[in-house]
Amino acid sequence: MKESMKSYILNFLLIIGLTLIALWFALKDHYQEVIMLLRQMSFIWFIIIMLWGIIYACVVGCIITTFARRNKKNYTYREGIATGFVGMFFSGITPSATGGQFAQAYILKKQGIKYSDGASILWADFIVYQTTMMLYVTVLFFLRSSHFMNLVGPWFYVIIIGYIINIVVIFVLWTVALFPKIYMCCSQWLVKLLGKFSFLKNKEKLLDSWNVQVESFVKEIKTLKHEKRIILQAFLLNVIRMSIQFVLPFFIMKAMGINVGMNRFVDCLALSSFVLVANAFIPIPGASGGTELVFTALFLPVVKNAALAGGVMILWRFSTYHMVMLVGAVIFLILKRRYAKEKWLKDEEVDVCE
Repeated sequence: MKESMKSYILNFLLIIGLTLIALWFALKDHYQEVIMLLRQMSFIWFIIIMLWGIIYACVVGCIITTFARRNKKNYTYREGIATGFVGMFFSGITPSATGGQFAQAYILKKQGIKYSDGASILWADFIVYQTTMMLYVTVLFFLRSSHFMNLVGPWFYVIIIGYIINIVVIFVLWTVALFPKIYMCCSQWLVKLLGKFSFLKNKEKLLDSWNVQVESFVKEIKTLKHEKRIILQAFLLNVIRMSIQFVLPFFIMKAMGINVGMNRFVDCLALSSFVLVANAFIPIPGASGGTELVFTALFLPVVKNAALAGGVMILWRFSTYHMVMLVGAVIFLILKRRYAKEKWLKDEEVDVCE
């Protein structure tokens, strides 16, 4: 427990440090202009922008609820939203967002869904999300591919690399689903190979864990084949989820008084999605540092002013990441305290009965 807490604290410090470095690079020559622009913005708009990320996170919770109700009919949206926030919080403080699903599985277990079913729910959520994201990004890109290539310049190659990484992830997932035995054989070979090195311990335990994950994943794929209504519902919710996330920069520009017409609406959707795709190869917790720099670089041609691009980036990042992280941390602490109290009361009841 102490090691985990130490790791989280170090990740927090890393996030803060890299964010400050990214902000310095983005604002070092015009920070006074950015501060003036933010001060001139309407307070009502500021509140709306801050709540925007919260609404996005709530949609994530609705998606989890959609899948969870297969295992627990009375699973509430309130429980799903809480699980969504906790997952986003732990994804944001762990490298490559590796801690989110483990935290969500823990919360789902406390909500009355066993670990195996929780793993299935999270696999289903991940599969539909990843597939929807790549379909969304692909459609946006091919709408105006030559325009975007000219707009983002050399950053286009960074986006392509991120796009390929995400495509490979989907390809591997569906390959595992269709040919699980081949994957298990490859896993055994890889673990045996890595077992020759001293850094890998308990290789049998690792292999068993991988096989359990594969079996759970394959089981979920087979189940989803017969649940087209749930897939369609989750797909539509993911489209809403991404639209809320991707459209935010456009409304931030409007709130800051930047003159952008509706002809830039699709550009903002596409560029926001490109930022998400580019984050695929930033393994730092929350993709901190890299996200801010990529966003500023991609949106600079749209606003044509470094100070404006920096101002939009600050509000967008705070709404979609820092605000969600803050709320997620509070919700996790509340839930942890509640579950500890429930456990204590249960233990007290057992003692009384004895």
